[in-house]
Parts: sequence; C-alpha cells; structure tokens
Amino acid sequence: MTGPATIDARALLEWFGETARELPWREPDATAWHILMSEIMLQQTPVVRVEPIWREWVARWPVPSAMAASSQAEVLRAWGKLGYPRRALRLHECARVLAAEHGDVVPADVDVLLSLPGIGAYTARAVACFAYGQRVPVVDTNVRRVVARAVHGREPGNPSSRDLAETEALLPVPVPRAAKFSAALMELGALVCTARNPDCARCPLPRCAWVDAGKPAAALPKKVQKYEGTDRQARGRLLDVLRDASGPVEGIRLDLAWTRDPGQRARALDSLLVDGLIEQTEDGLFALAGEGSAAG
Repeated sequence: MTGPATIDARALLEWFGETARELPWREPDATAWHILMSEIMLQQTPVVRVEPIWREWVARWPVPSAMAASSQAEVLRAWGKLGYPRRALRLHECARVLAAEHGDVVPADVDVLLSLPGIGAYTARAVACFAYGQRVPVVDTNVRRVVARAVHGREPGNPSSRDLAETEALLPVPVPRAAKFSAALMELGALVCTARNPDCARCPLPRCAWVDAGKPAAALPKKVQKYEGTDRQARGRLLDVLRDASGPVEGIRLDLAWTRDPGQRARALDSLLVDGLIEQTEDGLFALAGEGSAAG
C-alpha cells in the first residue's frame, strides 16, 4: 500500500449524511448563542445529560441579554448537576459581554471569540465552524483520536500544538464541505472510533493506518479518573445544599452534607469560595454567588 494514510472525506461525509444524530443544536433554527451554550455544556459531559438542560436554557435564555439579566445564582441553579459549575459562571459572564459589547450576537471571528470570557481555543473554533460554517479545524478528544488512529496508526498521545495544523490539512477545500467534515469527524470519534472497544466494522473509512498496523495499544494506558470520595464530589455535595436552599444557609448544613472527612470538606468549601461559586455573608452564612450580598 503506497502513500501516507489520510481520511477519505467523501466516504466520511456520506456516512455522516446517513447516520448523523438528530441533535437539537444541529437544527437550522439553532442560533450561534444556542450552539455556544451547547458547546460549553458538552465539555466533559455526555449528550444525554446535556440535552434536557440545554432545551430549558434555550427557552429561558434565548439571547445573551436574557441570561445577563439573571443573577449568577439563578444560572448556577439552572446548571443543576452538569458538573464543573465554573462553566456556568463563565457563560454568564460571557453573556453580559455579548449583551453589552456585541449587540446581543455571538461573533463569528475566531480571534474575537477568543477574547470572550470562558471561551478557549476549542470552543471558539467550534462556534465558528458549527454556527457559521467556517473552514477552521475543530479538535476535541474524539477528533484527536480519529486522526491519530486513521492517519498516524497509533493511539493519541498528549495534546500538541501540531493538532490544529494536522487537522486543518485534512479539511476539504470547499468551505461548506469542510464544516460538515469537522462535524462528521467528531461524530465518528464519538460513536464508532471510541476510546474503548472501537467498532471498526461500522467505520466508513476505507483505510485506517491503525488497523493496518494491527491496532497497537497506547504506550502508556490512561488512568481512569475516579469520582467517588474526591474533592470534586465533596464540592458537588456542598453546592447541592445551596442550590436547593432558597437563601443563605448556616455552616452546619454544609457540615452535614459531607461528613466522611472534615478536612476535605473544609478544603472543598474554601475552593468554592476562591472560585467565586459561593460566598459568605457578613453574619457567617453561605450562599450561591450573588445571593449572599443580596441577602446582606
């Protein structure tokens, strides 16, 4: 077999056209703001958990100014248990900037998107691509895995500055095809070329360097990140108390929410205060961000 391995855009696009999931943020009436919200929510969170909350947010906050008019606490409560709640605060901050400085519209330019609060390299390119159809590389863990396997014949290593350039080189030249190719590449990694037990029999690509090489294992197997008993779980329990409360609560309520390790509870509480997710009132009560000062 001659020539370097690549990704057959035609085969991939045909497969995507036939099997793409009907996700609500892919509908024609989804705005750039709706797509931005979905991208923030989908970071490290599966679609099945995101979709119902995303629908609620679109109905409640259809434009950035609607969210900007709400308090931080309202946004945190609506975030529910999606995890990594700092994302909610950053999105609220982003909504305020969009409403005040961008005419309530999410910009299309990647560099302008990168200047917004909470918008990183992946999210900026995802919005430019999926909301505005631009020919820009969109690289998440799924894309990195497909490219590493299909093109390089190996499992993905650590993220690299080369990832964007390598992915961009694979994009079809016509802009509309490039945007759809990016979505298809991500879909392939999410549904078929998965990290564990990839379903190679369902893969639409006629050639894969990883399969040709005998599916070599990663040099160092990744450690599975546990959740039970972690500081992150402790933080979540404390936040649950404040989300369920109608106002500031006494510290004893938080003590009872995590009794297995007082030192860990204190560490989790301190980190929530430092991250600005919660605040302490003048009389020593605890509340979600924005509610403690209002109560005082």
